[in-house]
Amino acid sequence: MKKRNVSQHKIVNRRARFDYELDDSLIVGVVLTGREAKSLRQGHGQLRGAYVTMKDEELWLVNAAINNGKTFVIEEEEQTRSRKLLAKRREIDGFIAAKKQGRTIVPLEFLTGGRHIKLKIALGKGKKNYDKRDAIKKRDQSRDEMRNLKH
Repeated sequence: MKKRNVSQHKIVNRRARFDYELDDSLIVGVVLTGREAKSLRQGHGQLRGAYVTMKDEELWLVNAAINNGKTFVIEEEEQTRSRKLLAKRREIDGFIAAKKQGRTIVPLEFLTGGRHIKLKIALGKGKKNYDKRDAIKKRDQSRDEMRNLKH
């Protein structure tokens, strides 16, 4: 068997680490069609504005956009449809209990490197505006310090 040279495209929700204080994370499977899987492997996906919700004791990924690939078309209503997440019952129950306590389940990134496409999700608590301003201030200060050390 030949090994395929699969290039990894990172599809990351960069806004999640800024908007939420993240705790424990979990890697889950995603139910996708063939075109969606191929499109994600080509890097045509987006997690901005996506979130995880519960329906009938199951986890669902909502509002994640998977766009058209290079050689095929995904219909407009299919691009942002809800997708079922696959995890063990014990893990799902833990996340559902945390959600009932007021925590948010945030999708962090699609992992497209292996045979199956996975999604990394984490429990988070929303940051307040003053926390976000403080994070920006610390980031700018550390950037200035690194710049001063370099010169």
